[in-house]
Amino acid sequence: MKLFLLFASAVTVVSAFAPSSPQCSARVQSTELLAGSNEDLLRQSRVSRQAGSDDNVVELMRPLGLILKENEDTGDVYVETVAPKGNAARTGLVKEGDVVTMCSATFGNQMWSTRGVGLTRVLAAIRVRAGPTVKLVFENPNQAKKRAQVSTAQRKAQEAAREAAQAKKDKLLEELESDEKRLKKGKFLGLF
Repeated sequence: MKLFLLFASAVTVVSAFAPSSPQCSARVQSTELLAGSNEDLLRQSRVSRQAGSDDNVVELMRPLGLILKENEDTGDVYVETVAPKGNAARTGLVKEGDVVTMCSATFGNQMWSTRGVGLTRVLAAIRVRAGPTVKLVFENPNQAKKRAQVSTAQRKAQEAAREAAQAKKDKLLEELESDEKRLKKGKFLGLF
């Protein structure tokens, strides 16, 4: 009996130090940009977990004093009306027609993108937020157009830089091949 307990405890200790089963966790990152500027903007905003320095971040006490509505085509949520004496009107930063682009996470300081997620998810995120305040990022339609233009310009600049780098690589490769051919021709019977 003692021998069995000793053996069982030794097996348990040995298996604790055995290597775990191999897990394959290859992270694939695509460097290819999407063709549409709105898709680039949408992808970029979904990845971010904080508002940018140029974003209109508003911290509102609950109840917000807003009526939100969903754009059926894009799934974006926008401000339909601002209650005249509500918390949003008191800040003076929220206007009718502004699009809600980010909402504070359930707890903590992170922000989550609300682009294209629909009204029910935005309302649920506001409802489950811990604490009396909610941070929302608003974007007016003019800002959205400017961001789309900047995103398109950045995409074109990246493509131009990628093409220039490829041209430089091709040129260097041609020089290297010509140098190798020149060095091979100088050998005597291929030995020296």
